[in-house]
Amino acid sequence: MKIADFLDQKSIIAHLESRTKEDVLAEMARRIAAVQELDGETVRKVLADRERLGSTGIGDGVAIPHGRMAALTHLVALLARSVEGIDFGAIDGKPTHLFFVLLTPDNNVGLQALARVSRLLRRSRCREALMNAADEPGLYRAVLDQDAQL
Repeated sequence: MKIADFLDQKSIIAHLESRTKEDVLAEMARRIAAVQELDGETVRKVLADRERLGSTGIGDGVAIPHGRMAALTHLVALLARSVEGIDFGAIDGKPTHLFFVLLTPDNNVGLQALARVSRLLRRSRCREALMNAADEPGLYRAVLDQDAQL
């Protein structure tokens, strides 16, 4: 499984406007909903419900918010960046800059995608490339280039 298999080029946010965890989840949910023709409030609720179980901030400036939506027929993803960083309750206590959202139907494809994204974003070279990208097309190219090197 490659990230290009599930990340739509329209599902990239190079500059998150939000500054709080709740607002970031809502902003990302709105973009996913617009691109995938889903209900934004439902997407936000799925992500917020998962966050209440424990932060998806895995450290090193990365969070992988995720959840399941029975209405989906395929894996849905979004990549977002905050240059300033957001207090996302990450396990290392540091601000989160890179967010990779995964929404899955009720099947095991989500576990494979979560493992792939986690492995990719644990690489400092990948995080650096994503932080240095100028815009949405640059972020998309950077994540695909880094994924090809795994």
